[in-house]
Amino acid sequence: MADRTTFKEPDLSHREVLEVLIGLLSMLFVAMVSSTIVSTALPTIIGDLGGSQTSYTWVVTTTLLALTVTSPIWSKLSDLFDKKLLVQISGVLFLLGALAAGFSQNVPQLLAARGLQGVGVGGLMALSQAIIGSIIPPRERGRYTGYMAATMAVATVSGPLMGGLLVDSVGWRWCFWAAVPISLVGLGMLQRFLHLEHHRRDARIDWWGAILISLAASLPLIWVSFAGDRYDWISAETAAFLVPSALAVVALVLVERRHPEPLIPGRILFERTTSLAIIGSIAVGIAQFGTSVFLSQFFQVAQGFSPTDAGLLMLPLILGSMIGATASGMLITRTGVWKPYMLVGTVILIVGLGLMGFTDHTTPIWHLSAYMILMGLGQGTLMQNLVLVVQNTVDVRDIGTASGVVSFFRSLGGTVGMAVLGAILATRVSDHIATGLQAKGLPVPADGGGSNLDLDSLPAPVLEIVRHAYGDSTGYIFVIAAAVTVVTLIAVALMPPTELRTTVAKHDEKDPLGLEQPID
Repeated sequence: MADRTTFKEPDLSHREVLEVLIGLLSMLFVAMVSSTIVSTALPTIIGDLGGSQTSYTWVVTTTLLALTVTSPIWSKLSDLFDKKLLVQISGVLFLLGALAAGFSQNVPQLLAARGLQGVGVGGLMALSQAIIGSIIPPRERGRYTGYMAATMAVATVSGPLMGGLLVDSVGWRWCFWAAVPISLVGLGMLQRFLHLEHHRRDARIDWWGAILISLAASLPLIWVSFAGDRYDWISAETAAFLVPSALAVVALVLVERRHPEPLIPGRILFERTTSLAIIGSIAVGIAQFGTSVFLSQFFQVAQGFSPTDAGLLMLPLILGSMIGATASGMLITRTGVWKPYMLVGTVILIVGLGLMGFTDHTTPIWHLSAYMILMGLGQGTLMQNLVLVVQNTVDVRDIGTASGVVSFFRSLGGTVGMAVLGAILATRVSDHIATGLQAKGLPVPADGGGSNLDLDSLPAPVLEIVRHAYGDSTGYIFVIAAAVTVVTLIAVALMPPTELRTTVAKHDEKDPLGLEQPID
């Protein structure tokens, strides 16, 4: 039941907001980097710890799985408890996971540490958005969420570059330990400058909802990690994963309808803007996570660049993301209008992905750089602004839940999409390699020859075939990503063009000044 505690609008200067943001973005940066920094270090890590190809996949998947599953739980907790305390707890969990990962002596220890890191990352991502939504009105939030989107974009794309540099210089363990000093600075800044008004209230945690969300999200992610490798996409094993997942979704709907404090309230989930933002976020997640991973692989395998050089070649994508995020944020703040900029950004992203579809092993690097700038501009314009428009539809008491719902589906879409696109790429690569080997009169392995990425061990004629196969196959997955992003364009076009409000709390017409706004 709501008490009649009056919500006091925060009155922070631009400098005070930036001081809070420095702490938040420091934590967010290292959290996002942790998800991608291992991509170039994994061969060394798995070789050193004596792992297998399955271990290779799960070092990345474990973090993404923990992040995706826990994000909506952290988001709901942020609406019930002190956001500052929660973000500090998630930061400490991330730090402990990073330290443990660096000290790991075998693969099981590393996977456990990466899971703990994922729990912390899920909290940092969800709570950062909730805190910004609690201290900055939507009209002014565009500029600051642009900074957050730029940070996330830079972290996502620069992770492989940083990983390559650390492995080549001080060793793979520093891929994890390097996060510690930056995280400590971020925690110190938050303790010093973050001051939030917290209204105590009786809270009932939706434990069954948390369990069912975990099952509904984790089972499909585990399924796509092994489908096409351990078993066929259509098989009894597939049914063993997807049927319980579907039952968990049905049970989740029933539980959430009855619980007084549901993790995903129906009034938020089925609100038109939120529903459309969720649909759009799934496609953006595929474009954001999938394309950066496959681009790094393209540069290393198809073009023969080193991990460090491959990271440097990703800089146009970083540049485009930063420009798209900051420019759109400033324009939205200045005008209070968001829809035209998001529509333009979506079209630019589709064009960039579509042009990447023409990529093959002969494509000049400067062409790829131009395409990546377009992709970055589109991603930067969309990522945080999809969260912003949803936050504008809810009151401050639901800001964490609303933000988390969009982030959850973006991460889920990115993780599942990356697995599916990877499976498609592997199939096309094997076909191209088999065709190339047959044309040269060379024997074709049973798997088509696409599973061997130890390029140094391949004879020159076979190496050339493998490089051309990856170069000529990668463009196909960008075409698929472009087609999926058309869904985002439709979703954004269907969103009602609301104006961003100038207050943190959502006030109704009878109480325009918010003097009687109740907080649960």
